[in-house]
Amino acid sequence: MKEPRDIIKRPVITEQSADLMGEKKYTFEVSPKANKTEIKVAVEDIFGVSVDSVKTMNLKGKFKRMGRYGGYRSDRKKAIVKLTEDSKELEFFEV
Repeated sequence: MKEPRDIIKRPVITEQSADLMGEKKYTFEVSPKANKTEIKVAVEDIFGVSVDSVKTMNLKGKFKRMGRYGGYRSDRKKAIVKLTEDSKELEFFEV
């Protein structure tokens, strides 16, 4: 079984994700091979909350140039995790 900290890489903090925090939705960058069930269990283990739903999206790497050479950034996977109404908010995101 995978370790929870191998599944959840880092939080994604943008203006749009900050607006979702009011609705108890938190955005994480996750392992590309992780599925929704593994993400749910990892968030519940790490933060001690109960998860209502998980939505995932795969992001393709952009083509970038450096002079005459070009290449692609790495592909990523992002997950939006919605907590249940009775669970506490994540103090990791509080300012």
